[in-house]
Amino acid sequence: MSISLSGCIAVVTGASSGIGQATAEALASAGAKVCLAARRADVLENIAKVINEGGGTAIYIKTDVTDRAQVKSLIAQTESQLGPVDILVNCAGIMYYTMMKNLHEDEWERQVDVNCKGVLNGVGAVLDGMIKRGKGHIVNISSDAGRKAFAGLAVYSGTKFFVEGMSQALRHEVKGSGIRVTCIQPGDVKTPLHFLSTDKEAEEKYNESQSCKILEPTDVGRAVVFAVTQPDYVGINEILVEAREAPA
Repeated sequence: MSISLSGCIAVVTGASSGIGQATAEALASAGAKVCLAARRADVLENIAKVINEGGGTAIYIKTDVTDRAQVKSLIAQTESQLGPVDILVNCAGIMYYTMMKNLHEDEWERQVDVNCKGVLNGVGAVLDGMIKRGKGHIVNISSDAGRKAFAGLAVYSGTKFFVEGMSQALRHEVKGSGIRVTCIQPGDVKTPLHFLSTDKEAEEKYNESQSCKILEPTDVGRAVVFAVTQPDYVGINEILVEAREAPA
């Protein structure tokens, strides 16, 4: 039996599209008050408006997750407007198909900045408050590429292996504190990420997202809601969600 999210406060990064938007909408539908965070304030405004008009509660705060000060401000503003943060979903992420030999080093660095440092900034902004309150749930959107490395996605896989390793260690550190840490590991999802790559050799050789029906963002949003609506004594540590015809 799951619990209600009524009265819970959730922050979702990367909420302007794809998995982040779907997750924010799913959490709001489940009763949580949600703060949407991303760089595109105009898009966030429209998403928040739809949630509010549908009977939910949503605010938005323009945030670049690679800027530590902005992420700390995001949490402070959320707590000022809505209340203490119960759930953080680190969803902001970026993916490029690149072959290592082609040296797309700027794209390598961007993935590290968003996928690794962005997650750390989120954890750092909420952890102290969650420990003091004796409760909280950190959900990190990882990837099936964080469980198995894929050619053409070496750096992306590396960033997601980082998220997995950090999350596992954090889970052990906060044992007994009332805090839960979950990694959601999607396979290919129909999101704008698939249209960012500039290394056409890598994309043509390794992008198989058109080979079968892949996941919708809402499929991942449902997995997040499942993880955060369990009884307090239950820890959903990992959820691997893939297209049926594309197992890792």
